[in-house]
Amino acid sequence: MPTIDHLPVIEPESESTRRNTKLVVQRTVALAIVAVKGETGDHAMGQALIRQFDAAGFFTPRERAFMDDPDPSDRDRTNFAWRYEGVHVMLWALGISPELERPDHICDVPFIANTLRELGTDGLMRRAKLRPQKELLDAADLIYRYDWAAVNARLKGEEPPAGLDKGVVYEWHYALNWLIGYMDQDWDDISTDT
Repeated sequence: MPTIDHLPVIEPESESTRRNTKLVVQRTVALAIVAVKGETGDHAMGQALIRQFDAAGFFTPRERAFMDDPDPSDRDRTNFAWRYEGVHVMLWALGISPELERPDHICDVPFIANTLRELGTDGLMRRAKLRPQKELLDAADLIYRYDWAAVNARLKGEEPPAGLDKGVVYEWHYALNWLIGYMDQDWDDISTDT
């Protein structure tokens, strides 16, 4: 894996934002619902999931616009379908998934679907145990470096190193930056600077 000596470290624990468990659970549910609609394009199913998970208040403005659109563009559907990767990161952060492996393959969508179907919003909240901030920061720092390597390869016209999946890396970077409160940005405005 290529590295760069002058890539700065992310903020220390004392300067990071600690999200509360309820907010992370709500973000997880919202991401899962927008991803399902992105994948299937099924507007009615999306609305049913909002009711099933009592999630009407969980969405950002951009997500709400997507969920309200009965016929979103293919580009929007693709972009929102990628949010399964954010769900994967959130389930790890909540202690539901045991590890955050290397970002070299897409996440296990059936595991996500089964977990959320089985637990629902309330069950997810009861089972969630948000990982220590240090773990979240370590994961954010590592993905920041992976993303730098993937972007560097793209700029050189090369494939991402070590089999990294650049889409997965980007989505994990996005989710982890939200988890640690990078630059105090809202979900719709998260930066993934490298």
